[in-house]
Amino acid sequence: MLISEAVAISTRIAPSFIRVGQLELFGRRTLKKEHPKAMEELKQIVLHLIDREYGDVIDEKLSTAEKVVLLAREFRSRLTSLVANWIRVGYCQGNFNSDNCAAGGFTLDYGPFGFCDVFNPLYQPWTGGGHHFAFLNQAVAAERNFQMFCKALRPLLKSLTSHQDYLRQLDEIRSGFATVMQAQMEKMWAAKLGLGTFHSALFIELETLMVQTPVDYTLFFRELSTVPDDIGPLKKSFYDESKGMDKRWSEWLEKWKFLIVSASTSDANAVQPPSREELSRRMKLINPKYSLREWFVVPAYNQATAGNYSLVRELQEVMTQPYAEQSKEVEEKYYRPKPFEFFEIAGLSYVSCSS
Repeated sequence: MLISEAVAISTRIAPSFIRVGQLELFGRRTLKKEHPKAMEELKQIVLHLIDREYGDVIDEKLSTAEKVVLLAREFRSRLTSLVANWIRVGYCQGNFNSDNCAAGGFTLDYGPFGFCDVFNPLYQPWTGGGHHFAFLNQAVAAERNFQMFCKALRPLLKSLTSHQDYLRQLDEIRSGFATVMQAQMEKMWAAKLGLGTFHSALFIELETLMVQTPVDYTLFFRELSTVPDDIGPLKKSFYDESKGMDKRWSEWLEKWKFLIVSASTSDANAVQPPSREELSRRMKLINPKYSLREWFVVPAYNQATAGNYSLVRELQEVMTQPYAEQSKEVEEKYYRPKPFEFFEIAGLSYVSCSS
C-alpha cells in the first residue's frame, strides 16, 4: 500500500564515517592493482583511521606495521564490546553489513534498527533483513565484518619489509575473534543475571522459557533486577501466560537464586555475596528500564507532523535516563508490554531499509 507522507532531509552526526566497507574497497583496488597509487591510497586511509579514531591508544612513533596490528587488536576489542552491549539493551541494528560497520568501533547506522519488544533470538525489524542480521546473530555478523576488515589490511602488511611476523599476528587476531566475542557475550549475560560468572545451563533454560512464554525483553530483565521472591513480578513482562509454565518459571527462579547465594558475586575478593539490595542496584545499572520502542516513536512524530512537539520532547527526556526510576506517570506510560493492536503493523512493527 502506497502512502504519501511529508519528508525531510536530515543530517546524521558521527565522530567519523570511515566504515569497514571503505577499507574493503581500497583493499580490493590494491589486490587488483587497479592503478599505480592503489597501495598508497590504502596506506593513507588506514593511517588516517588510526590517527582519527585510535590516536589515544596507538603511539604515532611506531612503525606502520606495528600500528596496523595494534589497530586490528583494538578494533576487535571495541567491536566485540559494542555488539555485546547492543544485545544487553535489546538493540538490533537490522542491517549490520560492512558498509554499516564503523571502523572506529561505535554505532553508526541507525536504520532500520529496532529495540526488542517480544524476545526472539531471530528478531529483525527490517522486512528484508533475513536471519543473518537478526538480534542474536549480530555477533556472527560482526565476525564477518571483522574478517573483511583484516583481509583489507593484509596487502598493506605484505608491502612492508619483514612483514611475516606481523602477518602472523594479524591472522591470530583475526582467528581469535570468535573466542573474544564469546567471552564478551558470556560476561554480558552474567552481568544481566547478576552472576559473577556465566552459567550456561541456567542461561539456555532461561532462553527457552523466554521464547516459549514469551516475554518482553526489557521488562523481564528489569523485573528480575528487583530480585523477586516469586515469579509474580516477572509476569509483568509476559505476553502470554501459558498454562503449565508457572512451575517451570518457579523452578528456574529458584535455581537462579541458589546460584546468587552460593556463587554469585562480581567482586572476587568479597567474603560474602552481595546483599539483595546491592545485587538489585547493580543489576539495574545493567538492565535498562526504558528503551526507545517504535510504538513510542510513531505517535510522537505523528503529533510533530501537526506541529505538536510535546511528545517528542517527553520521549527525549525519558530516554536520556533509561536506567532511572522515573515518575509514576512515566512508568505507566512507557514501562509496559507492547499493546497487541500494535503488532503486525507496517512502519511500526516492521520497517523498510530506508525507514
